[in-house]
Amino acid sequence: MVYYLWRRKKKKKGRSQYEELLSSAPSVPACTAPVILVSKESWTRQSEIPFTLPPRFTSQNHADPKNEEEKEDEEEEMKIETQRPLAHRGSLSVRMWYPVGTVLAGLYSSPPLNEVVAPPPGMATRLCFSVEYRHSTEQLMVSLLRLVNLPPRFHGNVTLVEIRLLPDDRRPRQAKARGTGPDPEFNDCFVFQVSGVCVHQSTLSVCVLSVGQEGKRHAVGRVLFPLEGELAGAGRVIWRDLETEDDTQCSELGDVQISLSYSPSLQRLSVVVPRARGLQLLTDAGVCVQVSLQIHTQVVKMKRSCVANSENDPCFDHRTTFKLRSQHLDEACLRFELQQPNPVRSEPPALLGVLVLGPFMYAKGPQLQHWMDMVNTPQEPVQLWHKLRRAT
Repeated sequence: MVYYLWRRKKKKKGRSQYEELLSSAPSVPACTAPVILVSKESWTRQSEIPFTLPPRFTSQNHADPKNEEEKEDEEEEMKIETQRPLAHRGSLSVRMWYPVGTVLAGLYSSPPLNEVVAPPPGMATRLCFSVEYRHSTEQLMVSLLRLVNLPPRFHGNVTLVEIRLLPDDRRPRQAKARGTGPDPEFNDCFVFQVSGVCVHQSTLSVCVLSVGQEGKRHAVGRVLFPLEGELAGAGRVIWRDLETEDDTQCSELGDVQISLSYSPSLQRLSVVVPRARGLQLLTDAGVCVQVSLQIHTQVVKMKRSCVANSENDPCFDHRTTFKLRSQHLDEACLRFELQQPNPVRSEPPALLGVLVLGPFMYAKGPQLQHWMDMVNTPQEPVQLWHKLRRAT
C-alpha cells in the first residue's frame, strides 16, 4: 500500500513539472507556422502532453545564440518562401501575401459637384435637387445638392435650408451648407413616408435662409415644387429659381404685404397689413383693406382699415387681432380684400383684388406656405408679399 501511494505521488509530481526547452531540440524552419517545441524527453514519456506557446510569449533568454551567417541564411530562405504563397497556407500572418492597409486613392476619387451638376446659364439664384419616389416602400427621397448665384451680401453667412412636404408636415427639416460663398453645397438626403395616393397631391417646399454672425436669420427665397406629374423621371436633377422677396415685378392687379403671428397660449391671431404696391386704382376715392376670418364658409369676424390716399403704393399699417382656438387652425382662413369706396353709399365698394391665406383646403403655393410658417413659429411674426387675384 505504501509503495502504491509513493508511485502515484511520483507520477503527479512528474506531470506538474515544467521542463524548459533545450538547445538540442529539433530545429524547425523559420518560415513555417508556429510549431510546438518540446524537449527530447517529452517524446519518450507517455505521461506528458506536448504543448507550445506562440513565439511572442517565449523568452529570448532560452533562444540559442546565432551568428551572422545563420541570420543571413534565414533571411534568404524567407525571401524564397515569400515567392511561394501556397507553402504558407498554415501561417497566421497574411500581411506578406496581401497588402493590408494600402488603398489606391485613384479608384475612389469623385469629380467635383460643380462638374456633375452644372447650373444652367443665367444669374438668378437657383437651387439644385432631385426627387425620387419608391413605390415598394412608399418613400419619397429628396436630395439637396447645391445652391448657385447667392446674393453677395450672403456670401459670408451660413446657409440653411428648411424643407417640408405640404400639407402634412408642420415642422421643417433642416440642412446646413458645407461651406460659404456664392455656390454653397449640401449633399443631404431626406426621406418622407407618404402613400402613393397622397404623393401626387403634395407640394415640396424648400426655404433658403442665411444666418449671420449675430445669429439672425434672413430669408433668401423659397421654392415650391408640386409633385403632381413630376415623378416620372426618377432621380433626375432639377433646377428651380428661388422666389425672392426683393423681386420688384408686381402682378397684374398689384401686391400686398401681410404679417401673421399666432399665440397658442392666448389663442390670438394677429394680422398686420403694412402696405400695398402696384394697385390698379379705378377712381380717386382712396383705397382700404378689409380682413375677414372664416371657418369653413362662415364669416366669424370682419374688420376694415381706414381709407388711405389714392396712390398706387398706399401705406395702411392696419393692425387687428382675432380670437382663434388652436384646434381651428386647420379649418380657418383669412380673406383680404382691397377696396375703393363708392361715392354712392348705397352702392357696394369697387373691388381691386382678393387674397386668401389658410391651410391646404383654402390655399396653395406661397399663401399656404405663409400660413404653415405662422403655425410652426408661434409668437413670431411672419411677413411676406402676396399677389392679388381677381374675385371669383
